[in-house]
Amino acid sequence: MNAVISNPSERRLVLASGRAHPELAESVAEHLGIDLLPTTAYTFANGELYVRFGESVRGADAFVLQSHAAPINEAIMEQLIMIDAMKRASAKRITVIIPMYGYARQDKKHKGREPISARLMADLFKTAGADRVMSVDLHTSQIQGFFDGPVDHLWAMPLLADYVKSRVSPGNLTIVSPDAGRVRLADQWSDHLGAPLAIIHKRRDPSVPNQVKVHELVGEVKDRTCVLVDDMIDTGGTIVQAAEALFENGAKDVIVASTHGLLSGPAVERLSKSGVSEVVITDTLPISEEKQFDKLTILSIAPLIARAVREVFDDGSVTSLFDGHV
Repeated sequence: MNAVISNPSERRLVLASGRAHPELAESVAEHLGIDLLPTTAYTFANGELYVRFGESVRGADAFVLQSHAAPINEAIMEQLIMIDAMKRASAKRITVIIPMYGYARQDKKHKGREPISARLMADLFKTAGADRVMSVDLHTSQIQGFFDGPVDHLWAMPLLADYVKSRVSPGNLTIVSPDAGRVRLADQWSDHLGAPLAIIHKRRDPSVPNQVKVHELVGEVKDRTCVLVDDMIDTGGTIVQAAEALFENGAKDVIVASTHGLLSGPAVERLSKSGVSEVVITDTLPISEEKQFDKLTILSIAPLIARAVREVFDDGSVTSLFDGHV
């Protein structure tokens, strides 16, 4: 009689997608060489969401991908329901892939009686059953500490920077931070491309969202091609005012590079009419046809997410994808 009961089954990777950005999920699955998990999802007349997976996930290493795109609250709730379904179906480990982390800008209290919604998000995913979180370019790095478990913080800068390098000679580039909060990101761009750094100082009225006032520029931009770098473009107000400040200080050209293209409200019109020559983003969020314009370039983030998923599944190192940087 054998003393050990053996199990011939091997570890299994499954990738499930919500309805917010199926094109990205399909591209990630293609890079992994797998099919997406068959999923039934629909919305009841009263707005309630329903999700059911068409195949067993028992014992699987499950990855649940959902971009927090508009309508953002529906996308978040759908992902939470998917996680709950995975947990109740006995998935061995659940990794939540959030290309764009919703509510990331609410990461601290600016005034009394405000929430810290980015922390609430982490609590919701943990309670739903997530064992691990994977996201691309969090608004602030400290959000990693809100989740009580591993967080894989993917970094889109090399993808964006290499594209810019292929378009413009690094010798005439200046990397520009549109505000003090993006200085660390701009510094990483500067190191990667070997280009000097400039900073735009601005003041934002905390009581009026999406409105900024540019004040002064620190750094040399005259007769140079400036690359304005940010983690997201929402209404485009910050970026367009920053670009205007650069042109007023003698910049020859301005390129905008950002990971997340929210492109809300007047963003498309503002960017189209601005003096910016190109706006480069990734597809962490779906970009509908009405949000696309001649100056817009969209780079695929799917290969990076697929490589990170593979490293997690193989118990490898996600940090190794970025030469030790996080």
